Amino acid sequence: MANPPFESLPFEDTTDFENADRGFIGALVPAVVKGAEGRTVWDNDAYAFLKADCPGTANPSLWRQAQLASKQGLYEVADGIYQVRGLDLSNMTLVEGDRGVVVIDPLISAETAAAALALYREHRGDRPVTGMIYTHSHGDHFGGARGVLPRGTEEGVPILAPEGFLEHAVSENVYAGNAMTRRAVFMYGDRLPKAPDGQIGAGLGMTTSTGTITLIPPTVDITSTGQEETVDGVRIVFQLTPGTEAPAEMNFLFPDRRALCLAENATHNMHNILTLRGAVVRDSRIWSRYLDEAIEYFGDGYDVAFASHHWPTWGRENVVAFLTAQRDLYAYMHDQTLRLLNDGLTGPEIAEELVLPPALENSWHARGYYGSLSHNVKAIYQRYLGWFNGNAATLWEHPPVELARRYVDSMGGPEQALNKARAYADSGDLRFAATLLNHLVFAEPGRTDAKEALAGVYDQLGQGAENGTWRNFYLTSAMELRHGENAALLDTANPEMAVALTTDMLLDSIAVRIDGPRAWDEDLTIDLVLTDEDSRHRLTLHNGALTHRTVTDPRTPAGLTLTLTKPQLLAVLAGKAPDTLSTAGSPALLSRLFSYVTNPDPAFPIVTP
Repeated sequence: MANPPFESLPFEDTTDFENADRGFIGALVPAVVKGAEGRTVWDNDAYAFLKADCPGTANPSLWRQAQLASKQGLYEVADGIYQVRGLDLSNMTLVEGDRGVVVIDPLISAETAAAALALYREHRGDRPVTGMIYTHSHGDHFGGARGVLPRGTEEGVPILAPEGFLEHAVSENVYAGNAMTRRAVFMYGDRLPKAPDGQIGAGLGMTTSTGTITLIPPTVDITSTGQEETVDGVRIVFQLTPGTEAPAEMNFLFPDRRALCLAENATHNMHNILTLRGAVVRDSRIWSRYLDEAIEYFGDGYDVAFASHHWPTWGRENVVAFLTAQRDLYAYMHDQTLRLLNDGLTGPEIAEELVLPPALENSWHARGYYGSLSHNVKAIYQRYLGWFNGNAATLWEHPPVELARRYVDSMGGPEQALNKARAYADSGDLRFAATLLNHLVFAEPGRTDAKEALAGVYDQLGQGAENGTWRNFYLTSAMELRHGENAALLDTANPEMAVALTTDMLLDSIAVRIDGPRAWDEDLTIDLVLTDEDSRHRLTLHNGALTHRTVTDPRTPAGLTLTLTKPQLLAVLAGKAPDTLSTAGSPALLSRLFSYVTNPDPAFPIVTP
């Protein structure tokens, strides 16, 4: 089962608490970070209630994980290596060099990153930032870059990242960014009240900060395992791990400090093969193999391993045991899903049947606090076979609202449907009660009694969940059923994100916003001549599709040619074309193009039609 309804902890071990407290130096007091306008973007003090015993409104195992993940402050990991934990979903690691400090993963928001660096400097001195490393391409590991390297201070500071980092960082945060950000509101539960019956964490950390996302492009690519770099006198040996927890990711060793950074490839929970917010499905087979490679490749070169979430593991034997179990976890999920898939089971059927071996089930770091066994095996199924389960009845089903109306009609109408759903809820079958009530809400969106009944079922499902993101999804859904939709607070429109995009990425980000049906009959071409990149890009809007390619000597002239710089292009795409723009042809084509560009709703409905 994905969420076992145990009433007490299934086993106990204090090692995690000892490791989570080890090396503590000092905390941020109060642990509240505000933005420039005074808005709170992070409040770790809101989790003070976790010091109490677990109440009946929370799963005891998730409560334990939240107690561990909510610990906040500056910690020493090894000689010259420190972590700031509890000031965002992720950790910031700081490695002292000859002249200053190398920052690993500057959190999500510039505001929390600045606060973390200030806490470090309070205890270790005002050392300059002399290098920065992005372990991988997810926003909680680069978004706070400007908090540690304010604009104008990055000159001469090497910024290291795995090959492909920029492409994947942008594609995930821009192309499908609006939908992912909206679903992340549910996944991390940052809108929920922090309380025993509300948000108590997300398994991987507490929640996401809601400040300003920034991005400084890397200056040094890590392109191969075994590549060695020295930053401010600090030697680093890298292992590339593409396609694991992120499409571009890497582990690395500090051989002179005997410390191993595991990025987000091995943390103190089962991770996601596919996150509830959405992403490219990860390859659990490759993930397992890179963990196995790490055991062998780094040998006996470390005494401690740390990651960009949670707390470190000390002692080489303990690290090897940890990595071995994590390796086996992802391999077992992959192989057993494929075994059952090839026996004809569908994703939901595999999710009900598959159980972990006792040795993994009884390892705290393999528990489903963030990823879950249920949604991970469905993701593995999706990676290999996609959305279709092979049953022709599901090949061309009605969309949700039309399907719901027919279900409700088949049950005898709205009143009968509501009564049946309440009966299932009263009997303890919350899962089917939620299914019936969801159909009723989609069929009759104006019925507040149906919404309240569904919200009540979501309350119970969420408060019983061991998985932090499931809890947040259920409770946020209940909140929106009662109070309506809310847009995300996270500032994803920071211009620096756009500056970091290549020209091709910028044009792709416009292409995915074209209202195709309105543009069916349009036919236009625009050339962009970028003087600072010495390139020409031809945009073609035809049959409702905006395509683009690089051209050197066009055979035919475009309807409009704009000669401009990359910063001027950014202004044009933002609807702020400079008055001095050099044009040839018909300027009206630009207005025609932008008349088809849509702006997605950051608060589109999820729990109601």
